[in-house]
Amino acid sequence: MNKNIFFDQASGLRQMSNNKKVKVIAVSGGKGGVGKTNVTLNMAVALAAQGKRVMVLDADLGLANVDVLLGLRVHKNISHVISGECTLDDILIEGPNGILIAPATSGTRSMVELSMQEHAGLIRAFGELKTPIDVLLVDTAAGISDMVLSFCRASQDILMVVCDEPTSITDAYALIKLLSKEHGVHKFKIVANMVRSLREGQELFTKLTRVTDRFLDATLELVACIPFDNSVRQAVRKQKVVVEAFPKAPAALAFRALASKAATWPVPNKVGGHLEFFIENLFENKARVED
Repeated sequence: MNKNIFFDQASGLRQMSNNKKVKVIAVSGGKGGVGKTNVTLNMAVALAAQGKRVMVLDADLGLANVDVLLGLRVHKNISHVISGECTLDDILIEGPNGILIAPATSGTRSMVELSMQEHAGLIRAFGELKTPIDVLLVDTAAGISDMVLSFCRASQDILMVVCDEPTSITDAYALIKLLSKEHGVHKFKIVANMVRSLREGQELFTKLTRVTDRFLDATLELVACIPFDNSVRQAVRKQKVVVEAFPKAPAALAFRALASKAATWPVPNKVGGHLEFFIENLFENKARVED
């Protein structure tokens, strides 16, 4: 594919995006099993209840699970957008409180293996999204792969979900280190998940900042302490989010508080942070490697 044509297309999408002020939040954590998908979906449903138009992108593009957690039937997913069979608008499915979900694929090749033409198709898909949204929540995959780093780098805010386990703290630190040292990302919002008390959440945050303050040029902010709550597990069994299934549960109250806080985070006036720019960056990095 002619690179000049590709970048002409990307330039056109950049102009289109100037009129799209969308808050883009990546939810990550490094380690799997810390509850980041639960955090993403509960935030999404709580934000929608506050009147926000919310879209969730399942960015675990090889092992999708957002639709499974909500018990939703998926007919088409991001792979059909990549192949040009349909638009991004066509694959969106509605979840609780009217949230929209862009489902990913399961058991297929990841985006790092996409061709240049397929990258171009994704840029076009996000640039041509007609469905109006206020907030885009990106549920990243576990680990510290290039794809996770790229999703985080492209977002305006990064929520790092951490549990009080040594492996969770170590993996979160590794992800923060890579983003700050190699990708120029220096601000991170921390969610202490499944903690037994507010004090435990604050101590967990202190453990993390003790290391980052010493070795990294990174600013961490504790934005939520989500309590360990059996209602969350019960909601998952019902294929619902806890803010919907058990609205008065302690975890549900904490998720709604986090959503209220997230709603106040500003959207930058400058161009950037929109997902088509993330995909454009992916292509640019791929092009540099292939040159």
